[in-house]
Amino acid sequence: MHENQLAAIIVDCAFKVHKTLGPGLLENVYQAALAYELRNRGLKIAIERGIPAEYNEVKLEVGFRADIIVENKVIIECKSVEALAPVHGKILLTYLRLADMRLGLLINFNVDLIKDGIRRVVNNLTD
Repeated sequence: MHENQLAAIIVDCAFKVHKTLGPGLLENVYQAALAYELRNRGLKIAIERGIPAEYNEVKLEVGFRADIIVENKVIIECKSVEALAPVHGKILLTYLRLADMRLGLLINFNVDLIKDGIRRVVNNLTD
C-alpha cells in the first residue's frame, strides 16, 4: 500500500478518535486510541519505536522514539498542545530522514476540529 493510501486510513482513524474522545486529554491517551483503531483496520504498527541517529559514522542508539510507525512507511507523531509549533514539523522531518521514510503525519488532538490539527510532512515522497 502506498504512503498516501495509508495516510487516508490514518486520518480517518484520527477523526474517529477525536470524535469519540474530544480535545483536552493527554497525548498518550490519543496515541493508544489511535493505535487501537489502526490495528482494527488490519495495519501493522510499531509504538514508540526507536530511531537511532548517526554521528561521524557511529550509530547512536540514544536517537529518537517515533510515536507510531504504520506499515514501516508512515511515521505518526501525536500531540495534545495548544498549537503546533514549526519545530514539531522539523522534528518529524528529522525522524523521516533518519528512518529513511517518505511521509509523516503530525496530529494535534487538542483542537476543536481535527482537520485543523493534522499536518503532513514529506521527505522526497513521490506519487
